[in-house]
Amino acid sequence: MRIEPFGVEIWMNEWETRCDWNLAETCVESLTIQELLTLTGRNANDLSDLLDMKMTYGAIEGSDRLRRAIAALYDDQSVENIIVTHGTIGANMLVHRTLVSTGDRVVAIVPTYQQHYSIPASIGADVHQLQLREENAFLPNLDELRDLVTPNTRLIALNNPNNPTGALMDRAMLEDIAAIARAAGAWVLCDEVYRGTDQTGSGMTESIADIYEKGISTAGMSKAYSLAGLRLGWIAAPKQIIEAVTIHRDYDTISVGMIDDHFAALALENAGKVLERSQRITRGNLAILQAWVAQEPKLSWVKPDSGTTALLKYDLPISSRDFCVRLLQETGVMLTPGSALNMEGYVRIGYANGSDILREGLSRISGFLSKQGRDDSTFA
Repeated sequence: MRIEPFGVEIWMNEWETRCDWNLAETCVESLTIQELLTLTGRNANDLSDLLDMKMTYGAIEGSDRLRRAIAALYDDQSVENIIVTHGTIGANMLVHRTLVSTGDRVVAIVPTYQQHYSIPASIGADVHQLQLREENAFLPNLDELRDLVTPNTRLIALNNPNNPTGALMDRAMLEDIAAIARAAGAWVLCDEVYRGTDQTGSGMTESIADIYEKGISTAGMSKAYSLAGLRLGWIAAPKQIIEAVTIHRDYDTISVGMIDDHFAALALENAGKVLERSQRITRGNLAILQAWVAQEPKLSWVKPDSGTTALLKYDLPISSRDFCVRLLQETGVMLTPGSALNMEGYVRIGYANGSDILREGLSRISGFLSKQGRDDSTFA
């Protein structure tokens, strides 16, 4: 099987350990185990509960405790609609491999996490991409989607809230997408790993699994829940999909780690407290970023409504990769080039680290941009 190289992951692997100020990070500032215990009203004494935990495979589909906590994040999902995976990346892989066969038509809304078009393409699917555009606030044109979703469409793949743009499809738009899918008999896979980081209200986006009878939601502990180190995700879907996924999952997962399961359950049983922290960080930091963009003449953007990342459009005669490499080498600040996301002319910035990291990184980017403004021959 041939698959396209994963642009974002290759970039991160190459540079993430070589930067001083990581503004390519997409997770809300990670929690320590001590911070998680404090946030959930526990203390170090509770770690003694783990001492008698026998290191077996544990519950194969995920513990009932964890799956109940996951199901509680949705309006209409029960334990039987949930299966636990190795991160959201594992959840996405399993759904694509379960649903998609050679020749199936798949419509992917892009830009998005590369899994959602490269995996079905590697299987031999007939993949069609719907490009999000800045003039539409990076929301899909539904007329274009209707044209792409033909009666033989197997799957529509999307990401909401969107990575890298931070655009947010509201319930009305998701219902419209469900209607388009329903008319074709298609499944909808919605990668919801940033769910819980909306800039207004409760912060919790409606889920496609609750809206559409053939809707499949994937998510995990990495982004909104600040626990990427657990490497734990899940699928919320109709029971028939969970049963079909289980067959594929037996070949590459078996189970997640029992310790990962334990801490994920603890966090999700206290999801409100964890998300309150995340929203405090993302909302405060986006205000910082908004004020900074407003005073940078060489940058423009569509302000995100959710998520942890934004696309910055730059006005300089240089490729996005060269821009990011030079920025990193001269300032120690790491961004992600738009070329890794098929969005040349943009760079992706993550704004969910600590505010001190964000402020210092932005200051250094300003110095870099100012230097280029004085001598555009730098990019000759």
